[in-house]
Amino acid sequence: MPASAACTKSEDLVESLSSLDTMARLKALRDVKNQIIGNKTKKLSYIKLGAVPRVVEILASDSDVPLLVQSAAAVGSFACGNDVGVKALLESGVLPHLLKMLSNSNSQVVEAGARSLKMIFQSTLAPKNDMFQGRRVDLILALLNGENDNVAEVAASVLARCCETEEHQKVLAEAGCLQSLIGLLGGSVKKREAALDALAALTRGNQEISSLLIDMEQGNAVACLIKLIKEKSPRTRLFACMCLLNIAKACSSGYQQEWDIKKCMLSTVVKLFEELGQVGEEAPGVLADLVTNNEELQKAAYEINAVEKLAEILHRGVISVRQLEGVLLAIAELCSRLEDGRRQILNLQGQYHIGMALESSTAGVRIAACSCIKSISRSVKNLRTSLTEEHLVRSLFKLLDDPSPLVQYHRPCSGVAKFTLMYCNFACVCIQLRIHESFSRAQYFNRYVSALGAASNIVLDFTPHKAVFFNCGGVSQLIQLARSMDSVLRQNAVWALRNLLYLADMMAKERVMRELTFSTLVDLICDSEEIVQEQALAFVRNLVYGSVECVQLIFAQDGAILHAVERQLCGATRPEVCVQGVYVLSNVAAGSEHHKEAIMEFVSPIAIGDRSASILLRFLQDMSNPQIRVAAVWCIMNLIHADSPGVLSRVLRLHDAGIQLQLQKMAEDPILDVKDRVRAALEQFSALGTSA
Repeated sequence: MPASAACTKSEDLVESLSSLDTMARLKALRDVKNQIIGNKTKKLSYIKLGAVPRVVEILASDSDVPLLVQSAAAVGSFACGNDVGVKALLESGVLPHLLKMLSNSNSQVVEAGARSLKMIFQSTLAPKNDMFQGRRVDLILALLNGENDNVAEVAASVLARCCETEEHQKVLAEAGCLQSLIGLLGGSVKKREAALDALAALTRGNQEISSLLIDMEQGNAVACLIKLIKEKSPRTRLFACMCLLNIAKACSSGYQQEWDIKKCMLSTVVKLFEELGQVGEEAPGVLADLVTNNEELQKAAYEINAVEKLAEILHRGVISVRQLEGVLLAIAELCSRLEDGRRQILNLQGQYHIGMALESSTAGVRIAACSCIKSISRSVKNLRTSLTEEHLVRSLFKLLDDPSPLVQYHRPCSGVAKFTLMYCNFACVCIQLRIHESFSRAQYFNRYVSALGAASNIVLDFTPHKAVFFNCGGVSQLIQLARSMDSVLRQNAVWALRNLLYLADMMAKERVMRELTFSTLVDLICDSEEIVQEQALAFVRNLVYGSVECVQLIFAQDGAILHAVERQLCGATRPEVCVQGVYVLSNVAAGSEHHKEAIMEFVSPIAIGDRSASILLRFLQDMSNPQIRVAAVWCIMNLIHADSPGVLSRVLRLHDAGIQLQLQKMAEDPILDVKDRVRAALEQFSALGTSA
């Protein structure tokens, strides 16, 4: 048929949807529905011709059963796998008319309306909050408890898609949804799977609802879920694992035999990698959740070849975005603590695909790839060898610089969104992404932190990446992030800068300080958040480590940095802050005679004034963290190094301040490292002719 004739026929069909003749409208509905089923091009064509508002109008105004059934079927066809269709339907006001159909006395109308509703709620555009207005939830629950199995299955699927927030979970639980869903587990396979899907949504991150489920039917509800992880249906096994995982994560008590059940779940989920469709796509992500922060489960997963199977999926080439993200997250978790896992993924050439994923157009994939690199780069060997490709390093550092999403965030927002907006104005963007509306600002924030975490490991000195990092503007981006309004971003950015200075030469240190500025560093040392103070002091520790020229950097601008360090040490209570601060003193004390005297003026001033006791005594007596005592002893050893001209004067001052006596009391310190350092320090005192 010529194109013009086909176009004319389509236009005629659309016109017939508004015909006064009932049979003409019915025939037009059937023809449109049949043409658009599985044909995206036809769907878009009919949407452009204005078919959707006319179909919705039939839903709104007709009472004839065949017309209602066919119009609902057409709505479902427009919505199926097509966000453009869903958008057009919602703009035409379809939702209230579909909900009205659910109360129809005719079962065919109810089922047709429910199925169309299900299709709409498969889309991310679905108005989930709208389902919690008025008595709409009660309407869906009535279908859930009805005698029609098909309608009950659809109702459970809609509830699963609607339940996204804690408030949604609360409303559904209070309406009796939990009990109704448990009742569906004994039904048909489709009914059971829809119920499990909804239960997974209800229990996700919700301790209260998870606890209710544990106690339901005297534990029989959970027993039923455990039994279902061995069912024949892959979807049943997957959803049952998701429910049990949610319960275990939300409730510290979990359920009986939790370890054995988790191992069984582990085996089940890994086997599901081989399944096609939704199950195979979601299984890697479930594995990632299952083994998170659990080294024993990570080892168990490694032993059943989970890493190898994940690598095989990567090597397939063409896989869905959802599956790729799940695979990368699972690899990140399995490599987070296991050196065997890191070695295996690299031996299987997984780093090539991870590097490619850094340039994905999908934000979730990029964040997962960053997590992989962060985990793999925890190995010194890998940093020296397998992660040296320049293209990988450049791809990673590109994630610190992309301002394009800023415009999209200049709109009213609240809570964490406002926080994110504030740091976006300072930080540009940490991840290359064109943000989609479905990403929350909190998710976006997490992407910053993961990219920074990966960058932080990559820039350590024993890797060849520093030159690339400097050349691609990485320092400038880290410094921008270090000035962020968000403390976690500041912490991670300064942490990366700290690692950049680890064993760095004087030229690199001067280059960083020119961009960072001494005033910014002072602000970071005195930050309102202790986690930032710790990293800033660790940065200074690396800055002044090494040659006398490096130590001299702390005296720039009238010693502003040293004075800031001293102020923090006088008031600090967090042990980690004290450790880094005292190591700064120790590194400065390893410098010239002038440097040693500057530290002595702080730890044991000649004019004592209000400070009757050396601050070093406080750190030597601190039992909160042995590293504080180790750092303090190192500082003393550097101050009384035998080759320095003024050593005898410093030895006497430290002796008079009670330092030597305190060291003698520490000779049997319970921590071996402290004990060894104390012994060495006492030998130095003895060699210089002092006694307590």
